[in-house]
Amino acid sequence: MNKGFWYAIGAYLTWGMFPVYWKWLEQVPAIQLIGHRIGWSFVMLLGLILVTHQWKKFRTAALTGRVLRIYFVSALLIGANWLIYVWSVNAGYIVEASLGYFINPLFSVLLGVVFLRERLRPLQWLPVGLAAAGVLYLTFVYGSLPWIALSLAFTFGLYGLVKKTAPLGSLYGLTLETGLLFLPALAYLLYVNATGSGAFLHSSPSANWLMVGAGLVTIVPLLMFSSAARQIPLSLVGILQYITPSMQFLLGVLVYREAFSSHQLLGFGIVWLGLIIFWAEGFFAHRAAQPIIAPAD
Repeated sequence: MNKGFWYAIGAYLTWGMFPVYWKWLEQVPAIQLIGHRIGWSFVMLLGLILVTHQWKKFRTAALTGRVLRIYFVSALLIGANWLIYVWSVNAGYIVEASLGYFINPLFSVLLGVVFLRERLRPLQWLPVGLAAAGVLYLTFVYGSLPWIALSLAFTFGLYGLVKKTAPLGSLYGLTLETGLLFLPALAYLLYVNATGSGAFLHSSPSANWLMVGAGLVTIVPLLMFSSAARQIPLSLVGILQYITPSMQFLLGVLVYREAFSSHQLLGFGIVWLGLIIFWAEGFFAHRAAQPIIAPAD
């Protein structure tokens, strides 16, 4: 296995352990955690760009009207996604949050059909339909839409759609996104600190360091993933991505003891069946498209 494989494994394992990290900070309001995640991520990313003497290149590439407009939208989407996810983890909805990331690949396919006029092979419609059936069944079980899962899939799916037209690489892109959110995040954190409800520097030393570390745990797996994506096939990336929601699901059920009934298992099972069909169809379609190389005489 090359380094790209291990970078991908490291990224997905790190993301898979996120519930543990945020649970360590469950006493801090989610919106404050997101403020720190944005703020410290931007400071660290900007520091990386300055230390590696890339500031002029970054400024030239990022600070144009078109680029700023694209990344303003992507910044709002990823900020909303982070907020919903952190809140859901600390409110005891890890299992439902994991469902959002199981659904996301199929939701992204649907977005490609609607907005990019991509065409699906006939069998690809089956997993999309199964995912919809699973969500409808879970809606019946819950008595309401599983809005956490749908919100996470919606915001991250749209984020991916916007990033398809985005011109910057992952380092510059995340720096610009967090930079656009930095001043509002900083203003909010200063406000809650001034009103006496801020958690930073008013919590235990470990909690303070964990808030600072929110920036590090954001950028490290992203940079590992960026490196991996350039070194391993996209099909392998597609398989490995399910490590993250699988870990989060198991943490929710086995470690944090969230309720998971047989009815929920059936709903999740329908979605999982759709994912298996989706992966298998893509695998065999990719193999069929490979040119047949005749043996040399």
